[in-house]
Amino acid sequence: MEDNLKKDIFKVGGKSLKSRLIVGTGKYKSLLETAKAVKASGASMVTVAVRRVNILDKKKPLLSDYIDPKKTIFLPNTAGCFTSEEALRTLRLAREMGGWKLVKLEVLGDKKTLYPNMIETIKSTKILVKEGFKVMVYCTDDPLLAKKLEDNGASAIMPLASPIGSGLGLQNKVNISLIIKQSRVPVIVDAGIGTASDATIAMELGCDGVLINSAIAQANKPILMAKAFRDAVISGRNSYLAGRMEKNYFATASSPTKGLI
Repeated sequence: MEDNLKKDIFKVGGKSLKSRLIVGTGKYKSLLETAKAVKASGASMVTVAVRRVNILDKKKPLLSDYIDPKKTIFLPNTAGCFTSEEALRTLRLAREMGGWKLVKLEVLGDKKTLYPNMIETIKSTKILVKEGFKVMVYCTDDPLLAKKLEDNGASAIMPLASPIGSGLGLQNKVNISLIIKQSRVPVIVDAGIGTASDATIAMELGCDGVLINSAIAQANKPILMAKAFRDAVISGRNSYLAGRMEKNYFATASSPTKGLI
């Protein structure tokens, strides 16, 4: 089993990651706190909202001053985009300015739920893939739409656990499981995770990874929570690889019953 764990490498979009935990960089009190949380989490990849976080303007504090992009992969995303046109423009700018081709696509439907607009999302995925991007896609937990994204070249499927920033945890384990079983690309649960045990559950289902932002950044002790998520993801993955026991409706004695005196 130890050898199997060492060979259990997480690959997405042509990148090999040491950690299956991806961390968002929004909502922290400062860039310093962001960096400390990322380090504590052990994450190999962080998401960066191109429209909100300064990654290019050298006249202002840069995220790269605190997190080394040579050691941690920056994943530009389109947080805050509500149309395909906005999302495409944002990611084209990211590629032009920073050379990024591996990106995270979000096209939101409305400001109240922040659910993805799947029509605009599928449209954007098609265009970006044709332009040479490797696209990790935030989506609903609909297995049919997830399959459509994969068929259109998505590099990773990222279904929500529940609404962004809600902390409600994994609300539809059945749909997430269906997406996992049908997908040939990584499935990474994104949005709505509230605490470390939620991440463990997602990993035990067979998810390839989880993306966490608000649950760490808005915790009372973000650095400690980052460590909790680090351990939770490892625990959930090991549990999945180990294979859980079968469920039974009746008791089964844990001690041998043969040869009783």
